Amino acid sequence: MPSELSLCMIVRDEEEVLERCLRSVHDLVDEIIIVDTGSTDRTKQIAKSFTDSIFDFEWIDDFASARNYSFLQATKEYILWLDADDVLLESDRKAFRELKEQLDGTIDRVTMPYHLTTDQSGNVSYSLRRNRIVRKDAGFQWFGKVHEYLEVRGAGLDSHVAITHRSEKPPSSRNLQIYLGMQAKQEPFTLRDTLYFANELMYNDWKKEAITQFEKFLSSGDGWTEDKITACLHVANCYKGVDEPKRLSYLFKTFQYDLPRAEACNEIGQFFIEHGELEQAVFWLELIYTLQQPETMGIVNQSTWTWIPCIQLTFCYDSLGQFDKAYQQHKKAKKLVPTHPSVLFNDVYFTQRMSE
Repeated sequence: MPSELSLCMIVRDEEEVLERCLRSVHDLVDEIIIVDTGSTDRTKQIAKSFTDSIFDFEWIDDFASARNYSFLQATKEYILWLDADDVLLESDRKAFRELKEQLDGTIDRVTMPYHLTTDQSGNVSYSLRRNRIVRKDAGFQWFGKVHEYLEVRGAGLDSHVAITHRSEKPPSSRNLQIYLGMQAKQEPFTLRDTLYFANELMYNDWKKEAITQFEKFLSSGDGWTEDKITACLHVANCYKGVDEPKRLSYLFKTFQYDLPRAEACNEIGQFFIEHGELEQAVFWLELIYTLQQPETMGIVNQSTWTWIPCIQLTFCYDSLGQFDKAYQQHKKAKKLVPTHPSVLFNDVYFTQRMSE
């Protein structure tokens, strides 16, 4: 007999998106736990139309503490967690019901894809896997004041049912301010904190400071392979237009940690395009088609594994006078992202060329 499932959420001022989230999942769970960390809008009123289990938690600049508090309120055997700007799309709802049937008490944790962004054609651009459902009595805890994570173990299940992120809010400096507060108080930073502090500095255009933190992370010699690769890609981005040789060296540095990834090869190709070395660009972009995408819990830029190389190669081959190859790449891109501005522009271009 399948186990029952609690949905646990922490929210604050989410009146724009909370109803959308809860409507997508309320009939798939057996209990909804809402922990409010200080809303001043209609968030709690909206939550009340779905559940009576609403709790207040004084915000202390610590996401893990709030998550752990929400988990403590759950009364069912399994816990699903979501953010207010997440949704379960209709295409995933049926599969979620089937997934729930597998929760029989022998599974401790379930990973699910998290679709962060989509392109103009609805294809997933950025995605990663997250531990999304856990068995309550396993006692798993959240860690990290910012970019919190669940520390898990035991029997796992990797599901293909996806959670989709649909943020309606503009980027915020909230996370950076929490890290800066930790720094000012001389609170200890874990290696993971150092990496995510670097990310937040970069997102807020503090690139010089971001590089310092990324290099501190990389020089430790420790850390997850995926994080090391991402750190190198981010340092390369910080050096773009500032120190081009260092930009390229950090892209190549990703190869120290694993086989080449499309994300790095795509950026190397773009580097050579910008520097007018198109044959080198073609080499690195064509290499992407020979790579096998790894199974990973880390963030994957799906577009670099699919349509972006097609558009870049269209430009390269056309500039090199190889019209047929350029057109073949254009057709590939058009099949994948027919409404992309570059594809629409190239479609007009090739139509005109072939009519001459």
